[in-house]
Order: sequence, then structure tokens, then C-alpha cells
Amino acid sequence: MKIGIIGSGVVGQTLAKAFLAEGYTVQLGTRNTLKEELIKFKKENTNIHLGTFAETAIFADIIVLATAGAVTLDAIELAGKENFTKKVVIDTTNPILKEPPVNGVLKFFTDYNNSLLEKIQSFIPDANIVKAFSCVGNAFFYKPYFNGTTPTMFIAGNNIDAKKLVTGILTTFGWETEDMGMAEAARAIEPLCILWCLPRFTKNQWGHAFKLLKL
Repeated sequence: MKIGIIGSGVVGQTLAKAFLAEGYTVQLGTRNTLKEELIKFKKENTNIHLGTFAETAIFADIIVLATAGAVTLDAIELAGKENFTKKVVIDTTNPILKEPPVNGVLKFFTDYNNSLLEKIQSFIPDANIVKAFSCVGNAFFYKPYFNGTTPTMFIAGNNIDAKKLVTGILTTFGWETEDMGMAEAARAIEPLCILWCLPRFTKNQWGHAFKLLKL
């Protein structure tokens, strides 16, 4: 299957390399394919294609949203909303405000009665969106190692088949997956980004992930 990643920053680049390692055909979408850092990335990763947002969305069987949360809807608009129809869309985004954290706590532009996933789903209602990769730093997206313990990735979305497909991807990437339910469950998942970042901002601790324990 062809993976199209909307967003060419470190999150998009990390996932592009991970999908390529698992044998997918990958295209990284960007607003500007002539960025110096992307030209360098392309030279170092010759098997990953580059394209505009629209070219990438058209190319993809599975689309990954890897933009900053505040510009995600704009990026979708540039990619062409019609190009998301009936496709599985992996939403990695978080609704982080461009303001400094307060005592290590990030600020969101959503509240606990809404989520960015729900906003995106309303914006492209015919897409099958699954929240994933939002509750951990990009260094642990692929093959995370925690002394033999498999960390938990929390997902949510309205389409059962899409969540099964994403669960399969997460399994090959080295994750245990916990399906928390429909799109509204992202109201609980997205704030885990705040919790994950707290040790990073207050103690300079980066090496952690979440694990759901069950009886």
C-alpha cells in the first residue's frame, strides 16, 4: 500500500522512514518541495518520494496527518478535501497552542468536550480517521525499546475496519494497541501529550511511554 504523509517536519520524516522500513511505498508531502532541509532529506532517503500536499493525498492509499495541530485543517484544504474520501487517515496531531508551557504544562486550543480529531472528522466526514502516534515522542514511533516491555498506543476513531488496519501497522511497528472507542475518545487521548511532555519540560526526561495494565 502507498503511504502519503501530510507534513514534512520531524514527525513526518520519522514516520516516512518507519513505513519505508516495513516495505511501504512512501511519499512525504510538503508546502515547499524546494526546502533546503527536504532536499537534504531526499538525498539521504532516496526511496522516499517528495510531493505537494495535493500530490501526496492523491498518491496515497493511507494518509498520515503529521502537521502542527493549528495548521492541520489548512493543510487538508491545500491537499484537497476530496482526496481524503473513503481513505484511512492516521491522525498524529495534537491541538497545541503556540504558547510556552506553564510549569511544564502545554496549552491546548481545544477543551475536554471536544478534540482535534473530531474537528478533523467533521471537516472531512467521508474519511476514515484514526487517532494514533499522538501520545509519545517521535523517537519512539518505531520499534520502541523499554527493557522488554511493550508500550501501549491508544487509538480512537469511528471506523472499525480502519482501526483494525492501523492496529496491524502499530503491531509491526512494535506497539501494543488499545482501542479506546469512537472519535470522542480522542478527548482523553490527546491530553496524554501534555502528560508525556511534562517530564521532558520539568526534568529533561525523554525516555518514557505509557503502558495500560489489566487484571
